[in-house]
Amino acid sequence: MSEQQKIRVAVVFGGRSSEHEISCVTAGGVMSVIDTDRYEVVPIGITRDGDWRVVTADPGELAIVDGRLPSVPDTGAKLALALDTPGAFLEVPPDAVPRLVGQVDVVLPLLHGPFGEDGTIQGLLEMAEVRYAGAGVFASAASMDKVFMKALLTGQGLKTGPYLAVSDRAWTRDRKRVLDNVAALGGVVFVKPARAGSSIGISRVPDATDTAAVTEAIEAARAHDPKVIVEAGIRGREIECGVLESLDGGEPDVSLPAEIHVAEGYDFYDFEAKYLSSSSLSIPADLPDEVTRRVRRLAADAFDALGCEGLARVDFFYGDDGEIYVNELNTMPGFTPSSAFPQMWAASGLDYPALVDRLIRTALNRRTGLR
Repeated sequence: MSEQQKIRVAVVFGGRSSEHEISCVTAGGVMSVIDTDRYEVVPIGITRDGDWRVVTADPGELAIVDGRLPSVPDTGAKLALALDTPGAFLEVPPDAVPRLVGQVDVVLPLLHGPFGEDGTIQGLLEMAEVRYAGAGVFASAASMDKVFMKALLTGQGLKTGPYLAVSDRAWTRDRKRVLDNVAALGGVVFVKPARAGSSIGISRVPDATDTAAVTEAIEAARAHDPKVIVEAGIRGREIECGVLESLDGGEPDVSLPAEIHVAEGYDFYDFEAKYLSSSSLSIPADLPDEVTRRVRRLAADAFDALGCEGLARVDFFYGDDGEIYVNELNTMPGFTPSSAFPQMWAASGLDYPALVDRLIRTALNRRTGLR
């Protein structure tokens, strides 16, 4: 295939969220396997300050090395998306007139967390009439906000565990009432930023009635998001499934489920346990056949309930009581070769390069505008 015939794919990564580094790692993994005979990669990094930059396509620059996490440098030409020409980017030199530097056919927004996975960049791309991989504006926003996500899931009849939303106003104006409501959950609780991922800012509190510990945990979560969710702990096993939008418009495809095994020395699957430890996955999870079928069916149901497109990872608890609880849905899961999502699909017969190719093809098949 000639250079002129190649499909131009903008890989956008980094971003302003606390998951900046993990987004860089994801982008490095994707760019290491993308089919360069078919696709021309245009790597675009978003700095922590929100600048869009032309960056290196070398995956080695975006890997975790000796515990060091990568980031987008404040170098390279600044870019802006042109809203009057679909897929076009402008170079924005200092003290000069912006100039058109080329167009892309599709965008892979490999961004995690706020200002990327929450519908913001999706809305920008919709306004610019650019095709992109992954969920649309509403599904991205609803899935990013764990409070609204759980409300939508339960509204569609899917079971979630007990939880409590803590708004900025409630915490600042009526803290005692919040702490009383948390105490009513009883037992172990997990305190999380409502709109963050990669297990950042999460605390495990062994006793919901320990107001000092709960207060400390809420303040830690609020360092990442003024809106907090407190979830009752569920005794059971952590199970995940990958979901992909069908290529032919049919029901979504669901991977074999995986079970998370948290490394020794960690109380739960926090950021360090997830990315910097010996925590592992069992794929397929050792579950009774009927439970496996139920988990996969529920993963597809959750994907549809939130109106997702492209891809998602759905996380469950298989409780000691035999119930299956939907914990959350991630519309842009970690996508490195060692991440759960690609591993589940590899075990299901779709290897990493084929998985990346499928995301691009699904995005290219999608029309712009309302769907």
